[in-house]
Amino acid sequence: MAGDDTRQSSLEEIKQMKAKGQTRATPADAPEITLNEGFWRNAAIMETDVPGKTAVHLRLEPETFAFFRAGGKGHLTRMAKVLNAYARSHKP
Repeated sequence: MAGDDTRQSSLEEIKQMKAKGQTRATPADAPEITLNEGFWRNAAIMETDVPGKTAVHLRLEPETFAFFRAGGKGHLTRMAKVLNAYARSHKP
């Protein structure tokens, strides 16, 4: 599949497309695609998760947590980025 053949749509966008009649099921008479040995020989498993992350339990002062949470959705990711930047800046 070529990269420009792939599109992403939100659930709401898909619902709108369906309401407009812009979606359709695969026709019963559609040709079946067979994949030869060359395809499977070159196929690769792709990681969907970022490897190497560790889940932790962290106790913070309420003010620190409130500061990050006030920034809205993604506050835990922002906290992780700040910690990562601090660690990188203190490497020897």
